[in-house]
Amino acid sequence: MIMNKKKYLTTPFQLGNIELPNNIFYAPLAGCSDFPFRKMSSSYRPGLIFCEMVKMDALIRHDRGTFHILDYDRSMHPIGGQLCGSNPKIAGDAARILQDLGFDTIDLNCGCPVDKITKDGSGSGLLKNPQLIGELICNIKAAVKIPVTVKIRAGWDEKSINAPEITKIAEAAGADAICIHGRTRMQAYKGPANWDYIKACVEVAKSIKVIGNGDIFDADSALRMFEYTGCDAVLVSRGTLGQPWIVEDIIRLLSGEPPIERSFEHNRQALYNHFLHTIGYQTPKKVAIDMRRVGCWYFKKCAASRSFREKISKAENLEIVKNLILDFHIPEATEASPEVEVSDECAECNG
Repeated sequence: MIMNKKKYLTTPFQLGNIELPNNIFYAPLAGCSDFPFRKMSSSYRPGLIFCEMVKMDALIRHDRGTFHILDYDRSMHPIGGQLCGSNPKIAGDAARILQDLGFDTIDLNCGCPVDKITKDGSGSGLLKNPQLIGELICNIKAAVKIPVTVKIRAGWDEKSINAPEITKIAEAAGADAICIHGRTRMQAYKGPANWDYIKACVEVAKSIKVIGNGDIFDADSALRMFEYTGCDAVLVSRGTLGQPWIVEDIIRLLSGEPPIERSFEHNRQALYNHFLHTIGYQTPKKVAIDMRRVGCWYFKKCAASRSFREKISKAENLEIVKNLILDFHIPEATEASPEVEVSDECAECNG
């Protein structure tokens, strides 16, 4: 049984012309995977982490806010940048900017379901035009020397499932890997992910690596993803929120090692560390605002965490936030609370 689990863990993992530490990746989460989030994540050594997605045209315009999103430090390698856009004429130039900034890989976003992204044919809007996805990949591949991947959903809706077709197109265009999210655009973030769609892409892939994504919230679900779909790697999305150590949990399970029991105190200290990373990067006002979002992640499985969320959502300065974190003590929870709800504004938080 241990050997059967071990076969799913690849260390190192070859992606194009580079080696990654392992085949457990963390997704680009718009509105979530900012610099402090990635500082927390990188300390647990996932195979690859990503910055939040950026728009191609904003990169070409050298928009200051866009470049701020792409901040990273040496500890975050290997790190990928994700492009969002549907104009093949600028795709190569945008990709070259990411390469020049030192990113290790580039991903093309064909999965974001929110209207403000799909209205110009970007994100999951590209699922309606598979050949354009191929053209975008070709232009990106021609412009850079680092690996190029693409992230898609199963299809626009249940009547237009075309992930296997796009897998073939992406492979022909030269993509090194394709990540399949097991929901359609119309599902957005609702309902269970259908892993049959991922399995179907694995079956048609020849040389392209297939990355499974959707409903990976713990080590057991990652193992089930590997077993059921036969995918080469997994991409964890919402499962990283409040548990940046999930890669460690997954690797231990796949290696046949006993799990680490994470106490409430462990989670509280992790939230405090996240808070300190945020202080080191954002203005005091922005820290207080950001912690309203981040604060609930680490306690989502704790009983009576609602009161904490209510208090931190009203916190207006650093001292209040700090005291809330350090003074919050509750008994160990025996039951998990419902999952953290993710706003549609969190464009790629599609677990």
